Amino acid sequence: MDKSNDMARIAPVQYGLDSKFQFRCHSGVKCFTQCCRGINIILTPYDIILLKRRLQLSSEEFLAIYTQPRVLEKTDLPVVNLKLLDDEKESCPFVRDDGCLVYEDRPSACRYYPLGVAALAHKEGADDEGFYFFVNEPHCLGFEEKTIWTVREWRADQGVDVRDEINAEWTDLIVRKRSFPANIKLTERSKQLFFMVSYNIDQFRRFVFESSFLERYDVDPDTVERIRNDEIALLKFGLIWLKDILFDYKNFEVNEAAQTLSANASKA
Repeated sequence: MDKSNDMARIAPVQYGLDSKFQFRCHSGVKCFTQCCRGINIILTPYDIILLKRRLQLSSEEFLAIYTQPRVLEKTDLPVVNLKLLDDEKESCPFVRDDGCLVYEDRPSACRYYPLGVAALAHKEGADDEGFYFFVNEPHCLGFEEKTIWTVREWRADQGVDVRDEINAEWTDLIVRKRSFPANIKLTERSKQLFFMVSYNIDQFRRFVFESSFLERYDVDPDTVERIRNDEIALLKFGLIWLKDILFDYKNFEVNEAAQTLSANASKA
């Protein structure tokens, strides 16, 4: 995708789940894989887990090889972009002329295309999940194909329903922080914890199981066993914990006895 003139390609129309559109992408379309060049893709926590698994890398290895850090606009939160190749077209590292090498595990942003999704400003108890818009790029010939979808059907077909459910707490954290006044900043430690839980699930596992975490918080044995063996469960657990750290949600019970013992030991 050409990164210039981005705003001109986004129609000022909001679409809902039952809105219809005409689109199909396949290898017979002349523009095939052009949308995989010059892209700007923010990776979600679930994107990282799927891609690192597929490539048989640790979180740290994947982050070092395939991502670039950035600060998300209007939130001051650290996120990562997919790192592009240093070639003429700034290509995705996983694209080839005949398609995507990691298609089954491609990022959520790729799955949504040509749709974009926007979340509204956070409001406690709000049931509005936001809206959708079209990223209609001049080179894209997929809109000339005859297949008709609703937004709901496209989401199900592309598998974003599952991914959005897994990333839901992460998205809520971002939307909530975006609704804060710009002068309210997170501490550096809070941002480090956000990054760890969001993107470095291997480090977060060590943080939970190789530190005093499970002494400081009352976590039931079934949950401990589940997050020990399931990265997705660990991610969801961590995102709920982040709500306590960033926004004082009180989801977790603090083990007061353990805290007192730790404090007394530090004074000895």
